[in-house]
Amino acid sequence: MRILVVEDEHRIANAIKKGLEQEKYAVDVAYTGETGWDLASSEEYDAIILDLMLPGIDGLTICRNLRQAGKQIPILILTAKDQTGDKVEGLNSGADDYLVKPFAFEELLARIRALVRRPKNTLNPVLKVAELELNTSTYEVKMGEKQISLSNKEFSLTEYLMRNAGKVLTKDQIISHVWNYDADVLPNTVEVYVKALRRKIGQNLIKTVRGFGYKMHV
Repeated sequence: MRILVVEDEHRIANAIKKGLEQEKYAVDVAYTGETGWDLASSEEYDAIILDLMLPGIDGLTICRNLRQAGKQIPILILTAKDQTGDKVEGLNSGADDYLVKPFAFEELLARIRALVRRPKNTLNPVLKVAELELNTSTYEVKMGEKQISLSNKEFSLTEYLMRNAGKVLTKDQIISHVWNYDADVLPNTVEVYVKALRRKIGQNLIKTVRGFGYKMHV
């Protein structure tokens, strides 16, 4: 899962990034409205955490412009504005949720998890493909009764493949959802991680579609 944090307060933005990365998300951070808009409008994200008071383009404008452009990505507004009118304006601009500063990271995480589940109608935190089972809440991975130990990036890759089981995913699609925007991803990085996953979960679940990419076999 890949998250964009648009927040001009570096301390808050970096704390959110650190916390989400510990929860196995890939996270990009933008400290200005212009950078936030550029990333949100050109990259693929599973959710956006968006401050309202930003230098340059404000958060409400970014939210409205994304919706007008047809982007249905879940947006959580994070702001110090706590008046009812402010919340209504934010939600009317196209945001999916609204959280007031100061906040508990546990609540932010719960809201993000709810938002990224909502578009796929995947209310159950447990994903299952054949004998492979992955729990997005406890981070447990099992193949049948056997516990599987995965690195953070292997976990994120497995989750993305499982959520799109049966679909052919290109390397570019995988990179854009599993790695940060500024990550140093080499051309064969996806191949290396897929090879490592196959050693852990078996050779038959992840199929190579020659010339296109990979598919989690259903």
